Amino acid sequence: MSLSTTAAVPTVEASAPRPAGRRVADPLGVTALVATVCLWSAFALSDRALASSTLRPADAALIRFGLPALAFAPALWRRRAQFTRAAGLRWAPVAKIVLGGGVPFYLAVTYGGALTSAAFVGALVPGMVPLFVAALAARGGRVPRGLQGVGLGLIGLGALALVGPDLVGGGGHTLGGVGLLLLASGLWAVYTVGLREISLDPVASMGLLCVPTVVVIALLSLAGVLPSTLLTQASHAAPRDVLVFLLVQGVGTGICSGLFYATAIRRLGPERCTTVGSLSPVLTAAAAVPLLGESLTLPVLAGTAFVAAGVMLANRRSVR
Repeated sequence: MSLSTTAAVPTVEASAPRPAGRRVADPLGVTALVATVCLWSAFALSDRALASSTLRPADAALIRFGLPALAFAPALWRRRAQFTRAAGLRWAPVAKIVLGGGVPFYLAVTYGGALTSAAFVGALVPGMVPLFVAALAARGGRVPRGLQGVGLGLIGLGALALVGPDLVGGGGHTLGGVGLLLLASGLWAVYTVGLREISLDPVASMGLLCVPTVVVIALLSLAGVLPSTLLTQASHAAPRDVLVFLLVQGVGTGICSGLFYATAIRRLGPERCTTVGSLSPVLTAAAAVPLLGESLTLPVLAGTAFVAAGVMLANRRSVR
């Protein structure tokens, strides 16, 4: 899940450029798309692995949002007039972006991942976004039809397949994590709607999300509200853990995934990208077996498969 400015499998805008004709996909577009899906899965895996590292959720957030803010600082400064024009008196979209994709979202997905598994993170956080977006759209009278309705139904069925064993067995520990992951997915849907309501380019949108978030995380950590190894006990942070999170969440999720996904959209078209991107939950669940020692149970296999199929169908309806 971008999770950068697009940290999950988003609903693709119909206005995105389409490639002409039915040509063979060019290598750069395919490479960018494969890299994007791998980075989305890497985010879910690293988020789950955070519980066994020397870093705390606040540290991961500082890396995830701080590195892009620093890397794009010159570009953001050149776009300062954009923020004034776009915000104006429209504080509602700004609040949706900052709250939906910032501190509340990141803490919910991090603590939820610590209580569940990488498969849950990879399937529920990006996978449930289309359901929440559809619910928000329904308030405006837009009811899902056709393939989109089928896709949303499959997503719900997949979520039930994942959570079903814990509902039956009374696994309160896991259900609490599921609740946090669903909260994170709902917040990301709010963030997605906020992006549509404000006129900012991708780099400016990234700055609007990252800069306030890293400032709030740093203040909460220094005040002792959020435990932080990097800010208060830097000597206790293992260099290997810091390097891994810098590469995966700072560079990979924070900077590269959004740029790669934009490249793939332009070269391959939104429909192909959405179809391949829907495989992210499956890849996350499979990679968690050798990397994190998780098991692929029947509910996990069925749940991730239903969610992936549902995301693909729901987004195919959107790009048409």
